[in-house]
Amino acid sequence: MIDLASELKSTSYPGRGIILGKSDDGEHIVIAYFIMGRSQNSRNRIFEQTDDGIRTKAFDESKMVDPSLIIYSPVRVFGDATIVTNGDQTDTIYEFLKQGKSFADALRTRTFEPDAPNYTPRISGLVCPKDDKVYLSIIKAAGENLGGTNRFFFEYENISSGTGYYIHTYKGDGQPLPSFEGEPTPVTISSDIDSFTKNVWDNLDADNKVSLFTRFISLKTAQTQTRIVNKIQ
Repeated sequence: MIDLASELKSTSYPGRGIILGKSDDGEHIVIAYFIMGRSQNSRNRIFEQTDDGIRTKAFDESKMVDPSLIIYSPVRVFGDATIVTNGDQTDTIYEFLKQGKSFADALRTRTFEPDAPNYTPRISGLVCPKDDKVYLSIIKAAGENLGGTNRFFFEYENISSGTGYYIHTYKGDGQPLPSFEGEPTPVTISSDIDSFTKNVWDNLDADNKVSLFTRFISLKTAQTQTRIVNKIQ
């Protein structure tokens, strides 16, 4: 496992990121989702809590240029499962779960984002505390053959205490932005939501970070603790 702080500090621009895992005391499923931005349009955002999760929102509506791809619901809850993604595929997964279909079924209907020349990957996660399982996925352009799509799915069961899995959209900054490669990175997770939230937020690049959502879900009671941090207050 890699120290979470060290991994977050290793690149100035991981883009959007998901961390799923289990707290060090073994009592909670842990979720983190963050967004970063380089343009004024991307940085002009906050996370806002909704009835079943969160949504992104323009902090200053007058400065919003193009809401496509940056305004969506990153987190939604369906039954005892929590969905977290970097785009409107959150809603796709939600609707498929309602129909009794799977996380993978939903994502097989989606492709990477149409934001040439970056072709940003779609990253998605699902936690099922009742089953002690978490799922991650990344959907990417197929190398130089941008007409093709590669879909990767990862399933983790009975995760060891203090272990998380971290996936993000980009390997780092660049023109165009280079997509994440390989499996989700195993990282360390603490036992306290406030220290965990601070650890993530403090180690994201100060210039590029925009917003952070964290949630701890009790494996015993299903009760949740949630934190939201927005750079623009």
